[in-house]
Amino acid sequence: MAKNKFHDGPGPSQRQLRVGEVIRRTLSEVLARGDIHDPELNRMSITVGEVRTSPDLKIATAFVLPLGGKGQEDVIDLLARNKGELRRIIGKKTGLKFAPDLRFRLDETFDRLDDTRRMFEQDAVRRDLEE
Repeated sequence: MAKNKFHDGPGPSQRQLRVGEVIRRTLSEVLARGDIHDPELNRMSITVGEVRTSPDLKIATAFVLPLGGKGQEDVIDLLARNKGELRRIIGKKTGLKFAPDLRFRLDETFDRLDDTRRMFEQDAVRRDLEE
């Protein structure tokens, strides 16, 4: 397998970031409009925080969270059940040569943000920051 001459860092390439953002916007738009034929999925408000793509752009992992944080496991199941239709719609709307296989994971960045805020509010941490 040939090494990519234009990208040697451990992070995603510029192309992966760009395609991931296009997929994220399209997925958010589709879920907000209720373009899916599943009434259970259309009833839920879902936030798409980030989409990461594999280096070959064949797999896209979407990090999602239901609005309010309730029914997290249900959201993953509903999206997985409708991933074929979502993949077809994303393929049409994005104009990509190949529509990536979609995978869904819970977005835990909000939980980590709350943990970080709690940590900074501790007296011992405040003392360390003032010095």
